[in-house]
Amino acid sequence: MISTNEIVSIAVTFVLGLLIGFLVKKLFAVGIILVAIVVLLIAIGYLSPATVESLLESVGAQVPKAISEAKSISGYVPYDSIVFVIGFIIGLVKG
Repeated sequence: MISTNEIVSIAVTFVLGLLIGFLVKKLFAVGIILVAIVVLLIAIGYLSPATVESLLESVGAQVPKAISEAKSISGYVPYDSIVFVIGFIIGLVKG
């Protein structure tokens, strides 16, 4: 028989996957919108490619710190659970 603790654990893992899938989909959409805005601003001459390049270089300098933070957080995410993966996929599709 399945205990209450197991049911709660499965439900929390599923909801966590669902929320992270939703977040990834929304962040991807925001990234696409930002790229479109930058391309539009370059096309009308408001931004120069050199300005965008320098911005990307300064943001790129922060990537190692972001990667180390993501690795420390990834220990809390049960991404090897099939329930999490199912929730993640549903979050991506329905988000």
